[in-house]
Amino acid sequence: MEPLLFLVHRIPFPPNKGDKVRSFHLLEFLASRYRIHLGTFVDDPADLEHVARLREYCASVHVELLRPALARIRSLAGLWSGEPMTLRYYQDAAMAAWARKTVHDEKIRKAVVFSAAMAQYAPRTPELRVVVDFVDVDSAKWTQYAESRLWPLSTIFGREGRQLLAFERSVARSADASVFVTPAEADLFRTLTPECTLRVHYAQNGVDTAYFSPAHELTSPFAPGEEAIVFTGTMDYWPNVDAVCWFVQESLPAVLAEHPRACFYIVGMQPSPVVCALARPGQVVVTGRVSDVRPYLKHARVVVAPLRVARGIQNKVLEAMAMGRPVVASGAAAKALSAVPGVDCAVAEGAQDLARQTIALMDVERGKAIGISARARVLSDYDWSKNLMPFDALLNEADARQAETE
Repeated sequence: MEPLLFLVHRIPFPPNKGDKVRSFHLLEFLASRYRIHLGTFVDDPADLEHVARLREYCASVHVELLRPALARIRSLAGLWSGEPMTLRYYQDAAMAAWARKTVHDEKIRKAVVFSAAMAQYAPRTPELRVVVDFVDVDSAKWTQYAESRLWPLSTIFGREGRQLLAFERSVARSADASVFVTPAEADLFRTLTPECTLRVHYAQNGVDTAYFSPAHELTSPFAPGEEAIVFTGTMDYWPNVDAVCWFVQESLPAVLAEHPRACFYIVGMQPSPVVCALARPGQVVVTGRVSDVRPYLKHARVVVAPLRVARGIQNKVLEAMAMGRPVVASGAAAKALSAVPGVDCAVAEGAQDLARQTIALMDVERGKAIGISARARVLSDYDWSKNLMPFDALLNEADARQAETE
């Protein structure tokens, strides 16, 4: 098979968090068509044990250990250099040297870059066709952060949004194609980079519906009689932290008033101190890392996704829907879904509506009906192999730049 360079900012295995879910399935998709040479970072030493698994998909794997504390210090230099902090965070001379040597030695003519930060490692040669999977417009995410934080973070995050957008635009101008996770993200980027309009595309996420299936026999992790409300996610990620804090403070009291046996489970690795402080006996449980989220989803009365800051498709929502569970999502978390509000999921605007919709779906029969419709929607619209097909076309199509200048 033809060789291909695949650059990913975080090791794409195991697929246990948002970006890794997409990067793993993209790797799996590409490996069926190309001989993959993977360059990636590991920011959690525990993930080093998974490098051997990646060799099942790749002709070669190059891994650099990224130490988050040092990387954060390095990223601060961007405040003085004029570079995005995100770019400085992932700068690594060894990765750059490996990419150049691999492209030369393996005579590679195609590359897929996952996240804008990794574009700095794709050699700028006319022979190399580069497709960049931005996933989301990350610069817009930083701008959202700035709007919800106080000074000085508001100033720092606002600056990062502007600097990162300038870098994203430069990457898009030099790449052969830019891909985003939803039509809305692609449309937003087209308005920001009108000169690249014809080379901006989207490829939606999918769900492994055989793995995330209500058909599996999974023991309940909840106490007998408990009416579990579940949130899943990486719990040191600020939008997730904000979501669960908001739900506990503003929505959960109303739910508990109607359902005293309800208990909110925050399920996910690396809970921050703020999240751990939410724990209350019989009302809020913070699990930390679990070996398998599916038992929590399968036996949840309701799954909530109360994100106030969200970009693109939320895998946590799709996975819960695939498990046949009723989901209450904020407007921000649901806006990228093809799900029909009130049929495939509930969509809430504001804390009071979130509580009201959660209470409504605690009804077993109503929740069951929504859950059945939710799984049907996922089976129809979120197949990985179908949704990733644009990458195959983009890696093989003629250059679109000439059409843009005509």
